[in-house]
Amino acid sequence: MTEFERVYIDTAPIIYYLENNVFYVDKLKYFFRKCLDREIQLVTSTITIEEYLVFPYASGKLELVDNFKRFIEYMKMEIVDITADIAEQAAKIREQFRHFKAMDSLQLAAAIASGCDAFFTNDKQLRQETELPCITLEDL
Repeated sequence: MTEFERVYIDTAPIIYYLENNVFYVDKLKYFFRKCLDREIQLVTSTITIEEYLVFPYASGKLELVDNFKRFIEYMKMEIVDITADIAEQAAKIREQFRHFKAMDSLQLAAAIASGCDAFFTNDKQLRQETELPCITLEDL
């Protein structure tokens, strides 16, 4: 992981970390600490914001909204807006990998468009997209 300068973070690792998922929280603490220590730029998109915030708003647990925002700020995470060019790239990805979900294709396209050198997720099927390396929690 030390060879990466810009790592795109999919939604699931953020959810697992902020919810203290017993299976993944230790690996994620290690990952995020290493990124801070080595000044690796973390990137995600507005899709992650939407996907993460559904549960806090639906459950009325607004403190989770604040936790999420503080985490993004603390990690100095760059947020990519989904543009028409990214949407077009996502369509090309979905054409190639027809079983990919729209949101996954948009996340991958955002990672590619924003110049990331790795994509961090827990969705192993996304490894099929080979334009940038895909790291999963299993890899940590």
